[in-house]
Amino acid sequence: MVSPYKNKKGFDRLSAALNHSFEGLKATFKNEEAFRQEIFLALILIPVAFYTGDTTVEKILLVSSLILLIVIELINTGIEVIIDRVSLDKNELSKLAKDIGSAAVLIAFLNCFIVWLMILFF
Repeated sequence: MVSPYKNKKGFDRLSAALNHSFEGLKATFKNEEAFRQEIFLALILIPVAFYTGDTTVEKILLVSSLILLIVIELINTGIEVIIDRVSLDKNELSKLAKDIGSAAVLIAFLNCFIVWLMILFF
């Protein structure tokens, strides 16, 4: 079975994909406080990373740890939206999925914190 939403090819497909991506970023920014906080954090820390990183590798690690945090937050938000779409009723599996997504964000945040700590102070 072929999805009717997968009928674009070439530049039209790329254009549609970019449009959907920007719509997702806008919707997440509008609806998710944690995402807005992480974006503002990144807007402050990315320039700091370029200033404080001594080597190109250090700069890449500092910036990519922030980007990873944002990516994981987007995935977590997607999981939460799907679960809420299915049902707003309390359910053990829904809670588990949301908790696991939240744990992924926590691990990404700890990774970011550790990378910054190690590069700046060790």
